[in-house]
Amino acid sequence: MIILENVHKSFGSLKVLKGVNLTVHEGEVVSLIGASGSGKSTLLYCINGLEKIDSGRVTVDGTDVHAKGTDINKLRQKLGTVFQQWNSFPHLTALENVALAPRVVSKIDKAMAREVAAAQLKRVGLSDKLDHYPSQMSGGQQQRLAIARALAMKPNYMLFDEATSALDPELVTEVLDTMRMLASEGMTMIVVTHEMSFARDVSDRVAFFKQGVLAEIGPAREVMEAPKDPDLQRFLSSSTR
Repeated sequence: MIILENVHKSFGSLKVLKGVNLTVHEGEVVSLIGASGSGKSTLLYCINGLEKIDSGRVTVDGTDVHAKGTDINKLRQKLGTVFQQWNSFPHLTALENVALAPRVVSKIDKAMAREVAAAQLKRVGLSDKLDHYPSQMSGGQQQRLAIARALAMKPNYMLFDEATSALDPELVTEVLDTMRMLASEGMTMIVVTHEMSFARDVSDRVAFFKQGVLAEIGPAREVMEAPKDPDLQRFLSSSTR
């Protein structure tokens, strides 16, 4: 379970998160929607410790992410994160990219790491790309490679930060299908997205952020089809044009 309690975060004088409370349960898919700059991505970075919080508390499976004694690298092994850009190592093949973290972080031998990598690449539909370099792959394939790389560490949770925003429209579907597959397998996921159909159809709950505040949260279809917040109504109206 991931719990955020009264989380505040500022960058200088800009208040990005203003007292956010959110609990994500095991097996749940929660999509975060809202205008750019509303604090959604910053929230993910506060969960995995990439950004420090100013006040409040973030716990992952009972561990305080921002406590002084927390082993943040060990904690991050529970949190697979997929960013907007796929950030693959260009000089490594797909198989080598995915096998790297299990070898370096989990200290498993090379042969086992390659087995793990091959299994995860197959899982995301890239079993025919094991020996390809990132430059030989489409953007959608590279993003699925990034997902496989995160999955290779056997995380308890997956955090997606606009995983399709850098892709050409025709490549979005293959990445969303991979995310749907993970949801159907019971993976706990927090997804920052502008893909409204994904938020409605795949999420258990949808959370709407505006100006650093969690303004509305509830069952996905209820939030998407009968929003209460006037700003959410306008946001959804403009998103479906």
